[in-house]
Amino acid sequence: MLTTTSPAPAGPAVARRLRRDNHHTDGVDQGSEASSEEADKDAVPPCTLEVVVYGPDAYPNGFSALASEWNDLLARSRYDTFFLSHEWQSVWWQQLGAGELWILAFYRGESEEERGESEDLSDPASPSSFPSGLVGIAPFYLSEHTQGSWAGKRSLKLVGCVEVSDFLDIIIAAGWEEQVYYCLLDWLRSEEAPAWDYLDLCNLPEDSLSYKALPSIFRNAGLRVEVDQEDVAPHVHLPARYENYLMQIDKKQRHEIRRKQRRVERELDVGFRLIQSMEALQGAMDEFLRLQRMSRPDKESFMTPHMERFFRVMAGRMLETGHLHLSFLSLNGENAAALLAFEYKKELLLYNSGYDTEKWAGYSPGWVLLGYVIQHAIVRGIEVFDFLQGDEEYKYRFGGHDYRVMRTLIINEPV
Repeated sequence: MLTTTSPAPAGPAVARRLRRDNHHTDGVDQGSEASSEEADKDAVPPCTLEVVVYGPDAYPNGFSALASEWNDLLARSRYDTFFLSHEWQSVWWQQLGAGELWILAFYRGESEEERGESEDLSDPASPSSFPSGLVGIAPFYLSEHTQGSWAGKRSLKLVGCVEVSDFLDIIIAAGWEEQVYYCLLDWLRSEEAPAWDYLDLCNLPEDSLSYKALPSIFRNAGLRVEVDQEDVAPHVHLPARYENYLMQIDKKQRHEIRRKQRRVERELDVGFRLIQSMEALQGAMDEFLRLQRMSRPDKESFMTPHMERFFRVMAGRMLETGHLHLSFLSLNGENAAALLAFEYKKELLLYNSGYDTEKWAGYSPGWVLLGYVIQHAIVRGIEVFDFLQGDEEYKYRFGGHDYRVMRTLIINEPV
């Protein structure tokens, strides 16, 4: 069962409930004696959820309409990650999003007794009109590619894909994944969906079923599906004491971390500062961006004016919501290294960093600051330190263990 939203000429989006019975068009081998309808029912079960679609012209859009329920659903999902939070997703779309925003909300279907005989909905686009509960959110954006191998093709991507969001997925209450996948397929093949060539589910966490269970469902519908490992995201589980953490890592690296910390503490005036107020944030971001650009040529080219604006807006939003960790190491009163991370449900996620490659490079300020940040995290009760995507050597020296990052690509053409 599918419900879609569309804009009224001079007011908020309105919804209509559509009956979607027996509309599947799964491929059937030639010469099969079974009818297409019978084969479809076997291969692709019908959608049993209520689906509300917030298209590009919907008002309010999906972020606004689902704001009060978004994070609650995320907490009930198989993999609750910061990058799927309403705060991150909405600020990413505001600052980096392009194309058409399509957000699908999936609700448990009402029984006939609950629904009654009437199909009249006073405000169907409101989640409150579905008392049986939200079980899924699929935040997508549609764009047409102008260059590369996808030139001329239209892709639906997860909001946050590809840039600067390390983990993404369809947000689904644990145990409801297959039902949501069937209904997503139902919508993608309906007339209500926009024309698309690719569905790109990038940056999927290793725990996701969107690269385990979803591919077979879509392949059974006759679509091409490719699954690949995109990257790794090393992380380390933190014990209750810093000394115990050091004992977890390689003996040589443990000695190196201690040696670098003791050297700066012996030879210089060392300071550790954590930004905790909006008044201090603007100047702190100036310093962070300076050190970030200084640390490596690729980081300098990455931090374009557009990306800098995103970082500044994002940092302010995350400070307001209590997720931002922006810390500095000062040596003799001068900022020598900076680290930007996110604190989320007993995890600390290292997002970006920078250090002075000129005056203080000989003191390894980036390493020293990272050691202090891990020590501070342990004191705060953080249980997992996540280095996020990338297999840089220093992550393993600090005890990181690989966590896979996957990708599922659905091509809208028959196998």
